[in-house]
Amino acid sequence: MGRESHNFSRGRQSPTRGVAPIEIHPPVMFDPVTYRRTNKTVCSAKYHLIWCPKYRRRVLVGQVETRLKEVIGAVVAVSGGEVIELEVMPDHVHLLVELPPASHLPIVLHGLKGRSFRLLRQEFPHLRRLSALWSRSWLVSTVGGAPLEVVRRCVENQKQAT
Repeated sequence: MGRESHNFSRGRQSPTRGVAPIEIHPPVMFDPVTYRRTNKTVCSAKYHLIWCPKYRRRVLVGQVETRLKEVIGAVVAVSGGEVIELEVMPDHVHLLVELPPASHLPIVLHGLKGRSFRLLRQEFPHLRRLSALWSRSWLVSTVGGAPLEVVRRCVENQKQAT
């Protein structure tokens, strides 16, 4: 079979010449970046934080989960930040948060862990037997390499993934 049998040849008469490229994926529209302004700074500092109970105990369920969400919201607000997404799993916490540049991330997380353990321990008797609720380790990832909507969907869909 030669070129004649296909009714086209390379070059000017190619069937793909002059045709617009095929769009495989539709364009994704993302929210424009919003910046927080103070009298000295303009910033957009968003962090994805993950931490877990000591020994990955599955204690963050029911009323403990609900109360933990309230405490995290209050601590972040005191730090001058804003909770974008929060998902509490039985054995770990995902928090997508925006913090001002003056906030020192380890201090904020230490406040989250410390205040939440103290309040949860006071309110839930089954947590009083624990010498420590939280593991000392944690993970932080700045949101910037991946679009914010991708990370937001990741945090929202944690419960569906398991």
